[in-house]
Amino acid sequence: MRSRPTLQWVPGPEVMALEPGTTDLAPIADVVADGDVVVLTGAGISTESGIPDYRGETGSLRTHTPMTYGDFVASESGRQRYWARSHLGWRTIARALPNEGHRAVAALQARGYLNGVVTQNVDGLHQAAGARDVIELHGNLDRVICLNCPTTSAREALDRRLRAANPDFEGEATRINPDGDVDLPDSIVRTFNVVPCEACGTGVLKPDVVFFGENVPKPRVERCYRLIDDAAAMLVLGSSLTVMSGFRFVRHAAKAGKPVLIINQGVTRGDPYAAHRVNLPLGQALTELTQQL
Repeated sequence: MRSRPTLQWVPGPEVMALEPGTTDLAPIADVVADGDVVVLTGAGISTESGIPDYRGETGSLRTHTPMTYGDFVASESGRQRYWARSHLGWRTIARALPNEGHRAVAALQARGYLNGVVTQNVDGLHQAAGARDVIELHGNLDRVICLNCPTTSAREALDRRLRAANPDFEGEATRINPDGDVDLPDSIVRTFNVVPCEACGTGVLKPDVVFFGENVPKPRVERCYRLIDDAAAMLVLGSSLTVMSGFRFVRHAAKAGKPVLIINQGVTRGDPYAAHRVNLPLGQALTELTQQL
């Protein structure tokens, strides 16, 4: 299934008619206490690590249009723009540290409450916090794939090659986006040299992430469905569920009669399917949740 490049979502009447989310975590604690909960996280869980989300009050979509798969493969100039901006942005992502929310998810997993963790994020912060066997629905920025071979390699190796190919490249990452992109003037972008795949010598390199409009690999999607089928409940953390790649799992869980619980600041596309919704910052909410269990 190809995820549509839905960049914005306008809440419909079925969402606006709902009562606002509460600050009461007790109903969520009761469900999590029974175990077998699958967690789905979005960009909201990483905002406290200095990585803004897409659609919150300060979301990057207000000033930034993410790279789409079509734009990336269509032209060399598009790839030049992406890699120049991502070259700076990835350094900030690589330096980011897990926050209380990431650590709480890892703790819940270690204590046996979770049967799986699925993240829409590409920052690797769940693993850095100690979570195991995380399904990275949209991939990870620390890997690179060749669209020709297709060989995968470490982003650190590409970073060294890009530095060597651009010894005089200057730019400042004044704002990092969830996809590792930053804003740069076109005059700076045009000076950036992109390098090909080392394995085949000519292939186009792409971060091993799912761009807007690109397919999530089918085996990865099927693995997520199996997790949900084996779970007793689903807990959504920090995601507006705007894109279908995550929203479909909420619908699947609800259709199967499994309670869907959501902790997010603001409304989400999944709210009509939720048994309970909490509107709190993730670090605060998840720290309190772990204390209640």
